[in-house]
Amino acid sequence: MASGIGLAKISLAQSETPDRRAKWLAARRRAAWARFGLPLVGAATLLILWWAVIYLFKVKPFIAPAPEVVAQTLIAKFDVLASNLLPTAIEAVCGFLVGNIAAIVIATLFVHRKMLELAFFPLVVLFNSVPVVAKAPILVLLLGNGMAPKIAIAAVVCFFPTLVNMVRGLEAVSPQSMELMHVLSASRWEIFIRLRLPTSVPYLFSALKIAASTAVVGAIVGEWIGSQEGIGALIIQATYNFDSALLYATVVCGSVFSVAFFLAVRLAERLCVRWIPKGA
Repeated sequence: MASGIGLAKISLAQSETPDRRAKWLAARRRAAWARFGLPLVGAATLLILWWAVIYLFKVKPFIAPAPEVVAQTLIAKFDVLASNLLPTAIEAVCGFLVGNIAAIVIATLFVHRKMLELAFFPLVVLFNSVPVVAKAPILVLLLGNGMAPKIAIAAVVCFFPTLVNMVRGLEAVSPQSMELMHVLSASRWEIFIRLRLPTSVPYLFSALKIAASTAVVGAIVGEWIGSQEGIGALIIQATYNFDSALLYATVVCGSVFSVAFFLAVRLAERLCVRWIPKGA
């Protein structure tokens, strides 16, 4: 009798296994479609709408070129676009590193020295409220026309979101965990390394993904103020020459790099973050 029941359970499990696997594969396909297919559909829809507006309303080429004209410009002037993208990429990546490292260090000081936070955080908020286009000329005057002011502008743009998120992450430790560390006589350094820092990592990557895009914007804005090369300088040149095809191609080039930078940070997040707290 027992053996019969056991055989029945085995046969039932074997009959359910293919069905469960089929459902699992279907769920994986739906997830892959939602992750990769829908963005492609959205991009294709935008291109079709762009093309339709150009040809239905007969928009002049110097105002807005057709998508195929932009594609031709991307191919024909690839060397020019690539040579100007390189300095912008260097400025954005360096500004990203400088701004975020400074934000992490200052956030650590704010968490461990509340008097510093009370004294200087309002000043940080005040400085952040000044538009980038107003801060950029000052930095160019102070640092010259090289890469230094562009890196500084990109760093300034990245700094505030990372500072706010890092402070929140370092303070997001549960009271129970903090009490346990005190019971174990953990030092402030041990609490920071073993408790505060791991808790803050999801918050940090939330800010880094924002900073990955804004760093590129900061570098381009810095090039608008004064530069002979870079995506920003090429945008100004194309605008003055009424070369709308080159202008759109330059914008596409900068946007592609910004998306690639964002995806690189997101990949790093997947490798580093194994859990995400509720408030992150």
